[in-house]
Amino acid sequence: MSVHGKQMRLGAFFMIPGHHVAAWRHPEAASADLMKLDFYKKLAATAERGKFDMIFLADGYAVSEKFPSALRHTVHTRPEPFTLLSALAAVTERIGLAATVSTTYNEPFHVARKFASLDHLSGGRAAWNVVTSNSEAEALNFSKDRHLQHDLRYGRAREFVDVVTGLWDSWEDEALVVDKETGIFLDSDKVHALDHKGEWFAVRGPLNIARPPQGHPVVIQAGSSESGKELAAETAEVIFTAWQTLAEAQAFYSDVKGRLARYGRSPDDLKIMPGVYPIIGRTEEEAEEKRELLRELIPEPAGVALLSSLISFDLSPYPVDGPLPELPQLKDVNGGKSRFQLLKDLAEREGLTIRGLYRRIAGARGHREIHGTPERIADQLEEWFRSGAADGFNIMPPFLPGGLDDFVELVVPELQRRGLFRTEYEGTTLREHLGLRRPLSRFGKQGQGQALVSSQ
Repeated sequence: MSVHGKQMRLGAFFMIPGHHVAAWRHPEAASADLMKLDFYKKLAATAERGKFDMIFLADGYAVSEKFPSALRHTVHTRPEPFTLLSALAAVTERIGLAATVSTTYNEPFHVARKFASLDHLSGGRAAWNVVTSNSEAEALNFSKDRHLQHDLRYGRAREFVDVVTGLWDSWEDEALVVDKETGIFLDSDKVHALDHKGEWFAVRGPLNIARPPQGHPVVIQAGSSESGKELAAETAEVIFTAWQTLAEAQAFYSDVKGRLARYGRSPDDLKIMPGVYPIIGRTEEEAEEKRELLRELIPEPAGVALLSSLISFDLSPYPVDGPLPELPQLKDVNGGKSRFQLLKDLAEREGLTIRGLYRRIAGARGHREIHGTPERIADQLEEWFRSGAADGFNIMPPFLPGGLDDFVELVVPELQRRGLFRTEYEGTTLREHLGLRRPLSRFGKQGQGQALVSSQ
């Protein structure tokens, strides 16, 4: 039986053509199909056949030239998430559609409108992964000389999310009338100006699209720093996080869930889904062979560049077979603080050289790597799920499509056999899949806010 009658949540994390930095070199990877819709349609169909809660797309806004020697060895092309997920909405029926959109390099009105549109067009399956970006290169593509400092980015993000959710609320659920006989299209008393004026944004509203089917598309957050945890406790409904050990994951789970009460929220209002990178073999030996093949495919410049970007520190001047150099203090890191600390701790705990560390994390990128038979993979997922470390997992296939096929064909049936995962979708919206409440409008029957009068 599943823990407390609950079941795991599973996201299919599509990093194309796989999460391993050398995935494109794998003999079975569809590396020539990165910009072909048919490739993504097949992936989405596989994930939906496996009854995943959602597809999750990461994104960024730059081709970094910080490590020029690695440019020729790594993948720098991917479709824009809204465009792709809109296409996939037409060829899927139940699976959720999650896109990463930065609060640092967008405006709230645009983001609110796009996610509301995707939620309507998909029948209530949209989700927004809120990130603040962590790359200096992105700033240069948006008329900025420098990337915002970490605390400022999170301050902006908090206000950004508040504005977006306010815009989603600006139409009450009953605002659309569409009465042809009377000529009344909408009840203007139920469409509200937001009139937001804050530190970062001034947005009048209302949104020029009716309230989304889910009320709010599901809000996901991916940071695990102190600022990230507080933002998640206040605003997120799913959090993707990265931990190496059960004890670390349990501490994070307890910490974040414990913060919810001060925002009037219950533990079930936030699902914690650590990333997991599974290498699956029908035998332990086959899984180990797959693991070693991927590690041998890593070009050294690509491995060093990946590790450097994850810790926001250039390792290229240092001997690759030597230890990590003395790194900055955490307070001085302006990239991903939680990932910096996790990788620094991993290197120290296991005594890894730079090469050893990049080989260790080139697939999972700081998330948890598990490998073995389907039963062994299921054992490890079940342990974390039952031990108060996770509500589910974001599955990160090493290469595509094969890594996803293996999980759906071999691991999902084992989880279903144990009663840990659904055999059929019970609802139609992503909120229903995840067991999340549909939020009430901040305007609603309380009559808050300025209604638009018909003369306007």
